[in-house]
Amino acid sequence: MSVKLLYGEETYLIDTKLKKIKKQFGELVKGINYIQIDETNVGELISDIETPAFGFEKKLIIAKSTGLFKKEKKTAKGQEAALIKVSNKIADYINENIDIINDSVELIFVEDTAEKNNLYKAIEKNGEVNEFAALKLPQLIENIQKICAAYKVKIDSNTAKYFIECCGTSLQDLINEIRKLIEYVGPEGTITIRDIELLSIKQVDSVIFELTDNLGKRDTKKAIEVLHNLIYEKEPIQKILITLYNHFKKLYIVKISEKYNKNLATAMNLKPNQMFLTTKYKAQARYFTMEEIEQIMDEFIDLDANYKVGLIDINVGLEAILCRYCS
Repeated sequence: MSVKLLYGEETYLIDTKLKKIKKQFGELVKGINYIQIDETNVGELISDIETPAFGFEKKLIIAKSTGLFKKEKKTAKGQEAALIKVSNKIADYINENIDIINDSVELIFVEDTAEKNNLYKAIEKNGEVNEFAALKLPQLIENIQKICAAYKVKIDSNTAKYFIECCGTSLQDLINEIRKLIEYVGPEGTITIRDIELLSIKQVDSVIFELTDNLGKRDTKKAIEVLHNLIYEKEPIQKILITLYNHFKKLYIVKISEKYNKNLATAMNLKPNQMFLTTKYKAQARYFTMEEIEQIMDEFIDLDANYKVGLIDINVGLEAILCRYCS
């Protein structure tokens, strides 16, 4: 298939696929048999397809982040309307000239998301569509264990799960972090939770879980310590406040879902690779009553408003809320 669409959240797998395509294609000379297209020059795509690859049998065109895969809207205006027009024109061109394209071009579209518009359907009909959806937890654990095994390093399933909870569900981020741990323990070594705590850069959401755990246990010292560590790592204090508010909002959703017997994953709009979080949120929600969660959220809102008009220092206000709850 000479026309392909690669899209989805798992960018590492998309990049791996692109590298494989480039390697199989052979010698690449930019501007001659290798053309890169994005949103700024997407109108030149058909012209690039029709221009011969002088001295080469075929040409590789990679059209990345073009914005072409959005459904047509009657209300579309300006740049959006122009892009839809270009998208439909390219779809018609592919449908009418697929034999010519197959003979002279490898055309690869790469997008984060893709709606089933005319261009999507044209590629589906004449080429190949590959969706690289975010991997689910068992798949992520399997990938982490395979990478470790390739370097003769061991990591058990529970430790790998904890590693993912700390570092997120992006395979690229996980690979970057696991490389440090592999180097640290060395061949025939075993990665432990202590190693993860020592070396891994935790995502803010993971640290907020830790802070909230300490808050739920009424451990003021540890809750403040976690907050100070976040600030030390140069996380913007406003971002910390917003993340805390959103975290408690999710705990509130847990309480509502349990009260009315609703599906928690649906209520929280979790992705397939985030389903393991339901257990964590449920366990943490047990620390608080619904009234306590409502009060803390109200205090976060008041702090944000008072900080913006200069009535309180946001750092002091956030510490005060944590201390007030713990006491």
